[in-house]
Formats: sequence, structure tokens, C-alpha cells
Amino acid sequence: MPREISSMSYTQELLREKFPSKQDVITEITNLEAILNLPKATEHFVSDLHGEYNAFDHILRNGSGNIKQKIIENLGGRLTPKNIQGFATLIYYPEDKITFQKENIKEKDGLAQWYLDTIARLIELLKITATKYTRSKVRKAMNPNFVYITEELLYNDQQEPDKRNYYNKILRNLVDLEQADKFITATCYTIQRLVVDHLHVIGDIYDRGPAPDKIMETLMAYHSLDIQWGNHDVLWLGAASGSALCLMNLLRICARYNNLSIIEDAYGINLRHLSMFAEKNYKDIAAFRPKTVEDASFILPDEKKQITQIHQAVTIIQFKLEGQLCQRRPEFKLQDLPLLEKIDWKKKEVLLEGNKYPLINTCFATVDPQNPYELNAEELEITRSLLYSFMHAAKLRRHLDFLMRKGSMYKCYNGNLLFHGCIPVEKDGKFQSFNYQGKEFKGRSLLDFCEKELRKAYAHPEITDDFATDMTWYLWQGPLSPLFGKHAMTTFARYFVAEPHTHTERKNAYFALRKEEWFCRKLMSEFSLDPETGYVINGHTPVKKGQQPILANKKMIVIDGGYSKAYQPTTGIGGYTLLYNSYGVQLVTHHPFTSREDAIKNGRDIISTKRVVNQEIKRQTVADTDIGKQIKENLQMLRELLKEYDS
Repeated sequence: MPREISSMSYTQELLREKFPSKQDVITEITNLEAILNLPKATEHFVSDLHGEYNAFDHILRNGSGNIKQKIIENLGGRLTPKNIQGFATLIYYPEDKITFQKENIKEKDGLAQWYLDTIARLIELLKITATKYTRSKVRKAMNPNFVYITEELLYNDQQEPDKRNYYNKILRNLVDLEQADKFITATCYTIQRLVVDHLHVIGDIYDRGPAPDKIMETLMAYHSLDIQWGNHDVLWLGAASGSALCLMNLLRICARYNNLSIIEDAYGINLRHLSMFAEKNYKDIAAFRPKTVEDASFILPDEKKQITQIHQAVTIIQFKLEGQLCQRRPEFKLQDLPLLEKIDWKKKEVLLEGNKYPLINTCFATVDPQNPYELNAEELEITRSLLYSFMHAAKLRRHLDFLMRKGSMYKCYNGNLLFHGCIPVEKDGKFQSFNYQGKEFKGRSLLDFCEKELRKAYAHPEITDDFATDMTWYLWQGPLSPLFGKHAMTTFARYFVAEPHTHTERKNAYFALRKEEWFCRKLMSEFSLDPETGYVINGHTPVKKGQQPILANKKMIVIDGGYSKAYQPTTGIGGYTLLYNSYGVQLVTHHPFTSREDAIKNGRDIISTKRVVNQEIKRQTVADTDIGKQIKENLQMLRELLKEYDS
């Protein structure tokens, strides 16, 4: 009769298969012990990208200014500021910069010399960026076509007389055999990869900006990352899960910010039926015209009118679907949300929180006063057709599958707590409870509950209007949603009521309390993290002019600083990012990005200012990280296996 194998002994069985001899175990122990003593690799934190691909791509390429800083520290004494910037731009955009150099250096010898000097500098910088990693990890970061050549240049001293000619001949052959362009490009991307070891995206990849699809493609090709969902991300995940209400919200936002091309061109979803319906039923009302930023592409008058009409059509369908949801989900406690039933159609007034207000910008041609939340036949067909298209768009599904696979409501990583929005609390800091089927969910358990329901809804898109699918919409704007953090979303009032006070969305007490150190310590303890050493890292709320991103005696860091151009007039900057390396934590402030072309031709970089949040007294090593903890656990098992081999 076979014996029972415990989980530990089963692990030991697997270890024996992987390390079948005593010498194999000794080699692995030696390797892991050495890795524990390497410097902690750099983490890069970004948030609230909102479709602004060009700015995000630039910051990813320059490592939030990290690459240029390494050039200054190690080559600055030998290069002028102009050449430092030119070398940095080459590493950011190697293909474009090489083309630019070839167009501007006409002499063959001059170009050959540029190649030789550039390759030598790149190898020198690669040596510096590779010091934190094992040789094996550096090799994996290299282009496979140039691994042998790169390692020969990287791990040999060109100053050594016996090797000097060998080293120089490799450089000459790269030029003579016309491989310099490819080698330089490959080496630049290797440096980019090694400068940042892991990327954290703290929510809101989608909405407002023009190219979230390009951001998703970039993230899918990135070597190591995690994502904490934002409220705008969940809106798209909810639509793909079968929520028509999420779909109408995101269509309204795309129309509002002139980004319907994301739906049609990027993801191939046909809006023709919706456009024809909108043209037939809605007029050109100024309040529904698309918002555009200063450098947005020109919109023709007919196109602007079409978007304005679509904007109205999806907004009215949204309000109708909200009324239906509130009727079937009394547990959401959203009595004040459905407002179509509170309109006095004769007086053209609406009842808001006990007061009557005249309606403006009215576009209620498709609303039946006797049954205001019923979709007419054409609205119903449009909604069903668009929802089907959205759920079955191949490219979109691939992006959202990745977002689900890499995403979560929160992340505990290397002692820090990462989440996008908030933890709903009362004014005294007590966690607020969401009640469902007789159970209370609050604090960490609320986030776990929300993630469970979202994953359930996404896994079963064929089941719509169930609790899990409706919960995806609640995450978008529910008063106890950790991704929203306000008492209500006053969309209806902002469109149809002139009085500004009706547009106010009161923030959850969390946003006032996160300035308090005791509260941030409470949050860390709720997630079983050490309040003495860790940070709470948030996005979601733009840090406006005059406000500070570092709060609560450096326990809270808010890094939504204005990637979205729609926010930059109020933030005054182009975004915050965060770097956490072996020396400590640095907050990086970026000026608004101009363009890739400007960076290449004029050497224009995002001006970045670094502010040290915390300087480690003792330089951190891999042993101080979550990976280090895993390695120590593996070492313990390996030592147990070594004892078995000894006996």
C-alpha cells in the first residue's frame, strides 16, 4: 500500500528530480546564496495613464529619467550636456536616432567613427546597468542574435593589452559587416530592460486619451509587471463581462473626449447603426460636443455633430439602464440614482435631493414619460448588437484577458501596499461595510470580495444582469466601491442642471484621512504589512497645483499627477512616477511630453525632477525583498535535501 505524501515531502520529491545529486544541490545553494547578496533591483511605479501612449512610452523608455542619470554619473565628465542628451535619446529611440545620424553625417569615415564611439559607450553603460543581475538574467535580456558578441565585449577588459586588439576587431567587424545598426538597437533595448526590473501600473489605463490599445500592446510585451485595476479599467472589463450599462458609460466617455476611434478603428467595432439612430433622434447641443485638448487632431463640423449626437444617444440609454439596475438591485442602495422618473415633464423640472431645478440641454425625445426606463425597440437592438460586438472583438478580448491575468484589486509587494482608489471608511477611520447575503465585507475583505465577483463575471460573459455582472458597474460608481470613493456620480446633473452645487461629488473620508500617519499605519496592518517600513501607494485622484503627493509623514504617496492632458491644466505637470531601488524611494515629477519627433530631432526630453522620499541607511539587497523570502524558503528545503543525501 503506497504511503501518504505530505505537501513538504512531495516538494522534496520534486526537488530530488530537479537536483538528482548532492553536487547539484550544493551548486544551487551556492547560486541562491549569492543572489541574495545582489543589490535590490529597481521597481518603477506609474498610474492613471488614461490612453496617453506617447508620454507613457517615453517614460518607459527613459526609466523615469533613470537612464540619463546613469549617463551623467558615469560618462558625464567626458560628454557635453548636448552629447549626454543625444546619447540618452539614442537609447530611448535607437532606430529613429540612427536614421537621424545617418542623414546628418555624410562622410563615411565620420559615420564609422560615430558607430565605434557609440558602441563603446553603450557597452560601458551596459556594464553599469548589468551589475545588479546574474549573468544568466543579463543574457536573457539580450537579443539572441547578439548574445555571443555582447558577452565578449561586456565581460572582457578592452584595456588589457592581450585583449585590446581582439576587442577592437569585434567593433570594427560590426561596422564593416553592416551590423552596427542592429547591434546598437539591440543593446539600447537591453539597457532599457535592465534599468527597470519590474513595473507596477496602479490603474486607469483606459479612457480619455487616444491610444489605450497601444499601451496594452506595450505592456503585453514588457518583461515583468503587475496591474492594479482602476475604475476606468473595470468599466471596460465590465462591458466585456456582459454589462450593457458599463458599455454605455464607456461609449459616453469616448464620445465626450473625442475617442470613438478607439472603438471603431483600434478594436473594429461598428458604430454605424448607433450613428444613424443618433442622427435621426438628436440635435446638435453644445453641452454634448466633444472635449478636445489643444493639440488634438482637427475635427470636421459634420464629424463633430455626429459625435455630439452619439454622445446624447448613449447618455440617454445609460440613464435608462441605470433605472433598470436600481430596480433589480435594492442591495446597492442607490435610491437617488434613477432620475428620469423624477422629472416633471410639463414644467421641465427635476427633483434632486428634495429640491426642484429647471432642466437645460434637454434631449429626451426617446424617453417615454409613462415608462422612462424602457428602451425602445431600436435602442434595445443597438444595445444588444454593440454588447455582442464588444464581447467578441478579438483584439479587445486579448487585451482584456491580459488585464485580468496581470491585474488585481490590490498588491502587497516588497512591503508596500498598492491600490488604485481607496478603502471606504467613516470619518473616524472605521471601515465601511458592504452587505451581501447576510455577510459584511470591509477593509481588505471588501477588496477581495470585489475581485472575486469581477473574476466571476468576466469568466461567464454569457450570463448578464446577474449580481456579479451588475457588481462590475457598481465598482465604477457605487458609493462603497474601492475604485470610486465618492457618495455619487452626478452625471445627470452635470448635463441637465445649471446650478453648480448639484454637480458636487463628495469624496469618501478616506481621502482626508490618508493625510494622517496613524490611518496609513492602520491600512498597512489591515493588509498584514509592516507599518514601520512600507508605504501606501495610490493613484486615482490628480494631485492639483499646491497639493502634495507625499502625505502622512511619508507613509502615503499619490502618483496620479497628470498623464492625461485633460487634467494637466489643474495639475500643472505631466505626471508623477515612483522609483524604488536599493538606495531607497524617489518620487519623479515630469513636465508635459511634447513629441517623439521633438525628442529625436531637438533632443527634447521630459524634464524630470527627483525627490528622495526615503534614503536607505543600509543598501537593500535581494534578501530584503519578496523574492528573497522565496529564495530563503527554497534554501531551507535544499538544505533539508542535502541532509538526506549526506545520510
